Amino acid sequence: MFFRRDFEEPAPETDEMPSEKTGPGRLFEILQAECGNLIKVNLLFLLCCLPIVTIPLALQAMNQVIRAMVQDQPVRGLTHFRDAIRQRPGRAYAAFFLVAVPLFLSGYGAAFYLRYAGERPVLFLPFMFCSTIFLVTLLASTYLYGILSTGMALPAALRLALTLGIGRPLRALLAILFGYGLVIAAVLAFPLSFIYLLLIGFSLPCLLANFFVRTILRQYCGEEPQ
Repeated sequence: MFFRRDFEEPAPETDEMPSEKTGPGRLFEILQAECGNLIKVNLLFLLCCLPIVTIPLALQAMNQVIRAMVQDQPVRGLTHFRDAIRQRPGRAYAAFFLVAVPLFLSGYGAAFYLRYAGERPVLFLPFMFCSTIFLVTLLASTYLYGILSTGMALPAALRLALTLGIGRPLRALLAILFGYGLVIAAVLAFPLSFIYLLLIGFSLPCLLANFFVRTILRQYCGEEPQ
């Protein structure tokens, strides 16, 4: 004890806060802290989707609760989800159809024109047009629900989502890959993926999608979901 130092001088006090973790470190922190809430939100989402017509409400509520998790806001599974469903149901349906209808029509058009483009090369023009609409809508959709959770009006949210989808596509592509991609893969693997879909099959992809676009939304929409 007398030949080595048994204590250290205290570190000087500082007003600086420790830097926030980013990347995989921050993602694992969120998953660890919100594991229970992810399961609750997934189950609530599935229950809310059972009547079919309530799917737009369930999507809006899940995205709003998940964005609160990503922003390290307090989340109370059932209460927060229920409150999110009750907020502006008309906007939830409008946002859903403004994404689903262009995706369906442009996707169908692209497949239709591509089928006959080999015989009539001129059909590559409408194919390219439909493909562009499909891609832009897909990119913008990764930002839209996060923007809406801030309380921004729907027309302004649509304009901003389109702007970010075109101007900041890399994060949106990651959100598409891990958000939509994981859900599609799990659905195609059903019934092997039944337990995964039941517990975190929708909430986890939603969290990953919101995680990838969080820093961009922070620049344009601020921190707090409304």
